[in-house]
Amino acid sequence: MTSTKHLLSRLKDLNEIGIALSKQRNINSLLETILEAARRITHADAGTLYLLEPEEQLLRFEIMRTDSLNIAMGGTSGVPIPFYPIHLYADDGSPNHAMVVSHSALSGETVNIPDAYVAEGYDFSGTKKFDAKTGYRSQSFLTVPMRSHEDQVIGVLQLINAQDRETGAIIPFSADDQQLLESLASQAAIALTNRRLIAQLEALFEAFIQLINTAIDDKSPYTGGHCARVPVLTMMLAEAVNRTTEGPLKDFVMTDKDRHELKIAGLLHDCGKITTPVHVVDKATKLQTLFDRIHLLDTRFEVLKRDAEIAMLRKLYGGNESVTADPVAVRAEYEARIRKLDDDREFLHHCNVGGEAMSDDDIARVQRIAAYRWQDPAGQEARFLNEDEVENLTLRAGTLTSDEREIIKHHIVVTIKMLEALPWPKDMKNVPEYAGGHHERMDGKGYPRGLRREQMSVQARVMGIADIFEALTAKDRPYKLGKTLTESLTILGKFKLGGHIDPDLFDIFIREKVYLDYAKQFLAPEQIDEVDLSKIPGVNL
Repeated sequence: MTSTKHLLSRLKDLNEIGIALSKQRNINSLLETILEAARRITHADAGTLYLLEPEEQLLRFEIMRTDSLNIAMGGTSGVPIPFYPIHLYADDGSPNHAMVVSHSALSGETVNIPDAYVAEGYDFSGTKKFDAKTGYRSQSFLTVPMRSHEDQVIGVLQLINAQDRETGAIIPFSADDQQLLESLASQAAIALTNRRLIAQLEALFEAFIQLINTAIDDKSPYTGGHCARVPVLTMMLAEAVNRTTEGPLKDFVMTDKDRHELKIAGLLHDCGKITTPVHVVDKATKLQTLFDRIHLLDTRFEVLKRDAEIAMLRKLYGGNESVTADPVAVRAEYEARIRKLDDDREFLHHCNVGGEAMSDDDIARVQRIAAYRWQDPAGQEARFLNEDEVENLTLRAGTLTSDEREIIKHHIVVTIKMLEALPWPKDMKNVPEYAGGHHERMDGKGYPRGLRREQMSVQARVMGIADIFEALTAKDRPYKLGKTLTESLTILGKFKLGGHIDPDLFDIFIREKVYLDYAKQFLAPEQIDEVDLSKIPGVNL
């Protein structure tokens, strides 16, 4: 009766172990759980878990435990295993059946040895050297292959020295031990295979995301860097919020699943830019489309200068007749006209850069130049600047027209549509909301949905700050230089006071010096200036 009760107890343990294995996400922890469970149900003093490397045809040590020698290597111990892997085949290609674990892996059979020192058919020389060195006595061995759902051996469990539960004496592994361990090995192999498959799918998914970002990068190197940096800064700030123990966000916590979800959202936050025209994304000057049209204006100026020269010559020489005008006055008028055209040309080049705000006088001057008349390639008289060129050159700030800004802003609509169309698993269902909210404002004046602060998750608000700060400091944009820390934090502080960004997150961004950690990793040395926080708007010291 006692024996039956004991067996039922062990079966209950096995069932509980199976449940535990199915919940374990980390592969190292899973391997450790497998070995410890095997030792527990067989009451073994020591054990080793090997994983098969199919391409190299060898068994690699993954976890080693020996209680009586206080040995804990591999897994979560942090102690590397110093032993060489066991090769399944010799140099001549013959199978290695001399080692118990390699034989078990090759044959798929369980090997139960009561006493290694009297066993025949296997090479225990390495074991005996270990015993001689440590004073240990390796006696009973139970070696079980781990088979996947496809009936492929993926690893081997080897237990050493079963102990009597009452006396502690070393005894052989029983038939019940073997049966239970074979059952556990089967469950463990399936759990490990599933975990590996999940890890592979996660890696594949992240690789696919990187593929999208690479496609955006190939379209525009300026957005490619942005796609890589925003997720990093997002996680930096999110971890800082997770660490905080004071203020309105002290209760914010993240699990590993939460971290993974936010990381994926960060990587995908601008995936909609894959549909944004390159000439808009990369518009470095006001007249740029597929090329910078300022050079077309240069040609027109040359035409006007040619016309001025022809007019001068006609005044000086009336065909075959003698000079009909004062040469000095005519040449002075011509030279003044050329200087005026060169000055206007230089002015339009300056306007085209878009680095400074346009004044009313500058806008009026562009419009005066636009009224010049010239002969186009078809020989027709036309205005010097067409309406589109005037619209672009008179932009008060930046290089984008209102229509082009709408095209840029549309990327977030596309991002949300793309992400909401995907069948997200339960633990990643918030990715569209996190990624789709980084252009919203706390006062409801953002886009595309005009959400207010209370309608947004902390994660989406975190991403909003990360997106802005990266854009301010980015040194690879076509239309600006990367700002210094002081300049960037000054703008960010004004955004806090203006209801643009989350004030509590801004406070943590400053207090935890997230900006400095990010700067050390991504900013040029000349951008990392000494920040006087007392002069940054919105900072609460």
